[in-house]
Amino acid sequence: MPTPKSRTRLTAGRVDAFTCPPGKSQAFLWDSDAPCLLLRAAAGGRKTYVFEARLNGKTIRQTIGDVKSWALAAARTEAQRLKMVTDTGQDVRETKRQQQAEREAQQAQQQAQAVTVGDAWASYVENRRPHWGALHLRDNVDMMAPGGKPMKRREGTTAPGLLACFAPMQLADVTPEHVQAWAQREGQTRPTSARLALRLLRAFLNWCSEQPQYAPVVTSNATKGRATREALGKAQTKSDALLKEQLPAFFAAVLGLNPTVRAYLLGLLLTGARTGELLGLRWDDVNTQWKSLSIRDKDESKGGKDGTRMIPLTPYMHHLIAALPRRSEWVFSSDTLAQPISRPNHRLADVCAVAGIEHLTLHGLRRSFGSLAEWLELPAGVVAQIQGHKPSATAEKHYRVRPLDLLRLHHEKFEAWILEQAGVPFDASAEPGKLRAVH
Repeated sequence: MPTPKSRTRLTAGRVDAFTCPPGKSQAFLWDSDAPCLLLRAAAGGRKTYVFEARLNGKTIRQTIGDVKSWALAAARTEAQRLKMVTDTGQDVRETKRQQQAEREAQQAQQQAQAVTVGDAWASYVENRRPHWGALHLRDNVDMMAPGGKPMKRREGTTAPGLLACFAPMQLADVTPEHVQAWAQREGQTRPTSARLALRLLRAFLNWCSEQPQYAPVVTSNATKGRATREALGKAQTKSDALLKEQLPAFFAAVLGLNPTVRAYLLGLLLTGARTGELLGLRWDDVNTQWKSLSIRDKDESKGGKDGTRMIPLTPYMHHLIAALPRRSEWVFSSDTLAQPISRPNHRLADVCAVAGIEHLTLHGLRRSFGSLAEWLELPAGVVAQIQGHKPSATAEKHYRVRPLDLLRLHHEKFEAWILEQAGVPFDASAEPGKLRAVH
């Protein structure tokens, strides 16, 4: 502590006249009326009142405030108050830090409470984008889409996403009651899509609960109520698939469609590929020399390696693809847009109506591949590898290596049997038609 004789009674004039000497970074002037108060002048000209005291054998200092903002009398009063706090053994610096932290936490909570679900969802999508596949990203974007945009392929505007009603809500208002009311409303008309939306909403809230800026206000268990689950029901096991005796009628109806839709629908049946995988087929993926198709199946969890799997290009499938025009990089290309065709759900429904087949989905055609293959007693591992199923047994994972030629042996046998059952005459040795370029 400075000696008593270095103190002086601070006055407004002395405060105004006090400056930092040249060559020094700061200078101090101690008050004699309030021994714990001092005036600090910085080299830059700024002057502040500072509290100084001894605590546990050490000198501590705490800034009170700028002389322009604090009157001298108020600074003395504050210094005396801080001295009384210090006399109780408390560190005023730590107290100030705690108060500052509490203020910041309160401000953060107020800011979090003002955040809407739509704003947080946008941050969520950007944060998780590098970790998602294209389909999952599209689902998350579409679920929160406001709608109202012109449709690309028909008149009218797009409908809002299933979760768009939450977008204007504050994040703190997403409670179990709100989610339950939403589930009861959507479960009456589109429970399957609503179950997907609920899973996406749950993942979003779990992510928010891990973010410091959202965690104070988010209710992470808002989607876990029993009433919510019951309102949407449980997903039923799908079993739609073509029967052997339905193949003639199905082929007769499909062969009347335009070449692109025809090739796509029959391709699902003859390759067992997923709907999106076949739509994503590019001309570069078609190898006519080695008679193969490169199917982009995302990752090893889908049964492939490095995001692709190689399957045979069977004779009839080659014939279907060779008849398609090259409008763009996509094999099953739109005739108006530089992109693949939309999933032809309505065209398949028309085919089923003509053929007298009850409800059959696009995925049901993929299911038909695996189901009809059992008539020929094809090895289960071969069927799984062609369809892109992950090996389910140790022997399949580590002791079965099937080259493309071995897959082709079984795959061509399957295709020939399908055509025979459908009554479709086809000469497998005939050269496929030349690919036509459309300008």
